[in-house]
Amino acid sequence: MTFKCVFRYVFIIFFLLEGCNVKEDAGIPFQQQITDVKNEYAPDKRVALFNIEAIRSSDSYILKGESNLPNAVDALKLKLTANKIDFIDSVQLLPSKGLKGETQAVINISVANLRSQPKHSAELATQATLGTPVKVYKKEGDWFLIQTPDQYLSWVDAGGIQLMDSLSIVEWKSSEKIIYTKTYGHTYSKSDKESQVVSDIVAGAVLETIGKASDFFEVRYPDGRTAFVATDEAQHYDQWLGHLNTTTESLVATSKKLMGVPYLWGGTSTKGVDCSGFTKTIYFLNGMVIPRDASQQVHTGKPIDSTKNFENLIKGDLLFFGRKATDSTAEKVVHVGMWIGNNEFIHSSNMVRISSMDPNAPNFDPWNRDRYLRSKRILKEEEDGLINLVNTPIFKD
Repeated sequence: MTFKCVFRYVFIIFFLLEGCNVKEDAGIPFQQQITDVKNEYAPDKRVALFNIEAIRSSDSYILKGESNLPNAVDALKLKLTANKIDFIDSVQLLPSKGLKGETQAVINISVANLRSQPKHSAELATQATLGTPVKVYKKEGDWFLIQTPDQYLSWVDAGGIQLMDSLSIVEWKSSEKIIYTKTYGHTYSKSDKESQVVSDIVAGAVLETIGKASDFFEVRYPDGRTAFVATDEAQHYDQWLGHLNTTTESLVATSKKLMGVPYLWGGTSTKGVDCSGFTKTIYFLNGMVIPRDASQQVHTGKPIDSTKNFENLIKGDLLFFGRKATDSTAEKVVHVGMWIGNNEFIHSSNMVRISSMDPNAPNFDPWNRDRYLRSKRILKEEEDGLINLVNTPIFKD
């Protein structure tokens, strides 16, 4: 008997044995219940994790997978029990026990690149700036699945965060802090800009402050490093928060400070921004956390216009662009910008730039005018998808 024949017989026997053990069943009788619960509790996989499936084993079924939504898992189990369906519960609730209580973390570098998968070659999903507190759900190799304050789920490598337990994060949040307000700069080893650079730093970074020396704040990084930040480039966080008076003009002023910043898919920092990362950054630097993507931002705020009546817009309103719905296709939002008045909007397209809706203007943007969908007002609005840092203390309890 040839090697090929032997291999073929061994393979057939293995396949038959496997088929008698545990296998996936395309005809799972309660697949609809799983789908219904997922649609109710986790319709957007970018912000909620509910990866659960059922496989058949002998005369029963095994529920396997993972979720960070205990309420959703409980709801599924109740549905199955009510329908008298026997199952073995093998679902892993996150955070993982393997984290040993270190289920919190703080971004430890100027800008952490957060990936869609646990590898550097994966898509850049989003970013998080220094001092951002995150939830930690599990570890794979040298990568951690985290959730940012805007609820976005993504992967960060170990160098981007400082892991903390519940006590450590409380201590960090209760410490005095500064927020970096300049677009871009550096921290130094001494209270001297000619001293050794400790790290770069971007607008919106938050650091613990432990003292003051001349014209510098002495600061401490989440991992314990100490450095100095020029006082004319930062503010005490409490002072900054207390003096926040977000207006249409402050939004425009912030947006124009980022003119020329390069377009970066997944970017949400002053190092580089995509379209929704740009609008997100504008609002964050004015004390407001808004959803990550344009297709999420469009579902927040107050509807203002959907018929190109731009006279109804005020500065700071968000304009959404994309593909209109048809009888056979759904609407698709693919771009967002911010209204700045004078028939102009500012957006990240190749770079941060200003375009016009006026056909007679030199910066007229016919492409985006033609695919305009609607405008929404975010300023002063209060709803679940919008976090006001004055009312919701993310960085400081």
